[in-house]
Amino acid sequence: MKIAVITEGSTKHRNGDVLKALESLEQGHEIHNLGMKNVEGEPDLNYLETGFMSALLLNLKTVDFVVGGCGTGQGYMNAVLQFPGTACGLLMDPVDAYLFSQVNAGNCISLCLNKGYGLGGNLNLEYLLAKLFNDTYGQGWPAARREIQVGARKKLSQLSLDAHKSMKEILSLMDKQLIGNVLSYPGVLNFIKSSAPASELKDYVLSLAK
Repeated sequence: MKIAVITEGSTKHRNGDVLKALESLEQGHEIHNLGMKNVEGEPDLNYLETGFMSALLLNLKTVDFVVGGCGTGQGYMNAVLQFPGTACGLLMDPVDAYLFSQVNAGNCISLCLNKGYGLGGNLNLEYLLAKLFNDTYGQGWPAARREIQVGARKKLSQLSLDAHKSMKEILSLMDKQLIGNVLSYPGVLNFIKSSAPASELKDYVLSLAK
């Protein structure tokens, strides 16, 4: 699975914890660290920008999954859900993660990376991600409700597309500075060029970066 880690300004100091937790997973995943990395001189990203970046990468099909979040997880989750093709859960502990993986089986999670992080926060994060990325992803829980849950997920995916403007139309209406901040963020445009399959949306996004 191709996973993007997209960290915003208030939680950039947790970027290393997220990467370490992902790297500890038994399954091999392709990890792309595309948000803030807590290095000197990097541009600042807020949760609106990381939410948009996440949705854009998912709609361009550059990644399969995004691990994001913010101080409480609430702002990022609300930002990413403004866009089509996103199914994001706010996960606080390993039980949240397991149930999200089985019942909701979305393509994005929002982590609470400041509020209540505290002693052992990195361990909670490690256990959470281990329960999230398991080999039964999307099978439903409990077993008696599997068929209902799989059907509901398909309907929710279609509802997301039906209830939103297309990503291209949203881009034409969005704040141009916000778009520019994301497309000019170090590494993002090159990742889109090299990883996104050919599409009308990709052509449009690249035209905005000129």
